[in-house]
Order: sequence, then C-alpha cells, then structure tokens
Amino acid sequence: MTAGEALVDRRDPAPVQRGEIVHHGIVWDVAKESFSLPLAGELTREFVAHPGAVAVVALDEDDRVLLIQQYRHPIGTYEWELPAGLLDVPEEPPVECARRELLEEADLRARTWKPLGHHHSSPGGSSEVLHVYLARGLSEVPAAERHERDGEEAGMPTRWVPLEDVVDAIMAGAIHNGTLIVGILMAAEQRRRG
Repeated sequence: MTAGEALVDRRDPAPVQRGEIVHHGIVWDVAKESFSLPLAGELTREFVAHPGAVAVVALDEDDRVLLIQQYRHPIGTYEWELPAGLLDVPEEPPVECARRELLEEADLRARTWKPLGHHHSSPGGSSEVLHVYLARGLSEVPAAERHERDGEEAGMPTRWVPLEDVVDAIMAGAIHNGTLIVGILMAAEQRRRG
C-alpha cells in the first residue's frame, strides 16, 4: 500500500477446491474448506458457517442508549449488549431483521433507521457479517403486541444509559461485548461528526 492509497479491505475470495459441512448445528454449522493462496499453497480451515446478524443502537431523545443484559454460556457471563439477532429468516433484508429484533427484545419501534456499518465478528473462525443500525424516534410497543421471550431472553434486564457513559464503560474495560463496542463507538463518532 502506498501513502496515498485508500485504506480499504480487499475482497478477493480464494477458490475453494474442496468443501463440506462437518457439523450441522442447532443455530449454525461448521464448514471445512480447502483453498490455495499464492505464497502458502493449499490450506484447510474449519469455521462457523454463519447466516449473519444485526444489532441496533437505539437512542432516545436524551441520547440514552438501550442496553439489554443477556447470559452467554460459552463465556459464563451476563453481558450488556445491544438488541441483536440472527439473519435467520430467508430473504429478510438486514434492516427488517433489525426492526424485528428491536421489537422482540426491547418492545420498541423506531421511526428512523440509519446503517452505521458492518463488521466481521471473528473472521478467522466465522463467516458472520454483523450489520449495525442506529434507531431513533422510538416508541413502545403496546403490551398486547409484545413478543413473549424465552430461553436466555426470558426476564432479560434492560437499561437506558447515556451514550457517553457507555463510551466511558467501554474505555474503562467494564463491558466487553464486541458488537456493543463497535456499535456504540460508531454512533458516538457519528454524533461527534454531526
């Protein structure tokens, strides 16, 4: 890369010589693929074949963000997170999934939606692409229309926190969810830039 060249990821998938699903899971599968790179030759890797996901930075009129706390068994932790979910409905656009997840996890609707960006949560071990949206103009869903939560979502606490306080908690190392960190820092920078 030269000094004046744009800083941008370069998408250039290596051709796959062999591939198979080695484990069919409840939520996602594990794939095994062999491919070649010019300087490395043939390589074989296993990874989570992920459908993708969305996350929502829901900001109210006082610039408070809605956080949810959910138990995550692989790390044995109740993490503060953004409302989020899998792209598990065929052909559903990411923004529609974000609308659905905000309604299901937070009993909220939003008048305006803005894409903040997307990120690869663990590109060495997962194909997941996570789309992050900013939701404004929030309103509560009437009680009769609310989603019944179960599993890890049952009894899930929520909390409205000033955006700057969440940034401070991130910088202090008090909260660790990668998607929350990415989404909050993107929203804070968008706000700083006007």
